Amino acid sequence: MKYALLLFSLFISSVQASEWRTPDPENTVYLELESGTVVIELAPFVAPEHVKQFTSLVNEGFYDGLDFYRVIEGFVAQGGDMSGEKASDFKTPLMAEFTRPLTGTSVFELVQQDDFFAPQTGYLHGFQAGRAIIDAQEWLIHCPGVVAMARSVDANSATTDFYVVIGQAPRHLDRNMSVFGRVIYGMEHIQGLPRGDARVNSGVIETPQHRGRILTARLASKVPETARLNLQIQRTDSKAMQQRLEQGRSMDNPFFKYKGNGKLDICYYPPRVRVADSD
Repeated sequence: MKYALLLFSLFISSVQASEWRTPDPENTVYLELESGTVVIELAPFVAPEHVKQFTSLVNEGFYDGLDFYRVIEGFVAQGGDMSGEKASDFKTPLMAEFTRPLTGTSVFELVQQDDFFAPQTGYLHGFQAGRAIIDAQEWLIHCPGVVAMARSVDANSATTDFYVVIGQAPRHLDRNMSVFGRVIYGMEHIQGLPRGDARVNSGVIETPQHRGRILTARLASKVPETARLNLQIQRTDSKAMQQRLEQGRSMDNPFFKYKGNGKLDICYYPPRVRVADSD
């Protein structure tokens, strides 16, 4: 009997563990801001060249001491080298990676048909994503917390500076910007950055002393294990996540008098993130 109980306990533990995944430390970046730690999970499966350049800049120490110089309430926080004068070996303009080709091996998990900005929405490797079968393309969506490279009018002009979505999802930027990651921890520190005035110089904070600074940026793999957060991300194909989505569709709660139309806004359903016990 004790043996059976032990097996049952191990089975339950295995099921519970399968609900969560641990981000790859080679594709996770720790930003230390003056107010605290921000953790970014990278998406090389959609924007491999942007991830490669960003991680090279991080490893070079390029972002250390720079700041978020353009922060617009309800829109984005843009960081990097506003002056363009900081030296780097990794400033080559990047070819746009707005989308990736849709193939037969895609792991896209369909959630919603006929989204306002995409024929289909769902998840790619746990990231909120869009897909167009007719165009044979899929992409990551500009939900709050998304990280993408800034650029000029030229689609292939992104180099070093990046932005984080801090307001309503600016979905008009989908398929127009190269999304390469998302904040999975510490979003309150990004939200707490000093703001610029969107009506003046497009939200640029002219006085450096008034900007929020990046103290350091490090790959998680370069951070001592004892100093890393034990972050776990809910699997989008897990039973718990599927239950969340179904509850969202049905609005099966007596609080809701209008039950909606069964459709979901994918940005409202990011995978949950937890800090697990170290033991």
